Amino acid sequence: QVQLVESGGGMVQPGGSLRLSCTGSGLTLDHYAIGWFRQAPGKEREGVSCIGVSDVDIEYADSVKARFTISRDNARNTVSLQMNSLEPGDTAVYYCATEFGAPFPQCPLNYNYWGQGTQVTVSS
Repeated sequence: QVQLVESGGGMVQPGGSLRLSCTGSGLTLDHYAIGWFRQAPGKEREGVSCIGVSDVDIEYADSVKARFTISRDNARNTVSLQMNSLEPGDTAVYYCATEFGAPFPQCPLNYNYWGQGTQVTVSS
């Protein structure tokens, strides 16, 4: 069964750090561009970061630049999102996603396969 599985969420105080992981089951993640998204209660889902195939491009939302870092660990079939200097505004469910059948290695405009999400809560 093909799955994207997120892990690493939790509760942290403002200024703290978390590392989220997106692990592929039944698919090899280094063949796909992988995006991280988040959705806070009552808000629309927003893109956080993306990494293209072979790291051909890496993108960040302005709100997380210089605080978040996306990376691949191909040996573990994982894409990670290192989140530092967390703020209460980062509280959300975080999802990883990809586009099956993407014609290009760059970060896609549309995603058609999603994980189940992991909760991140930043609170004192």
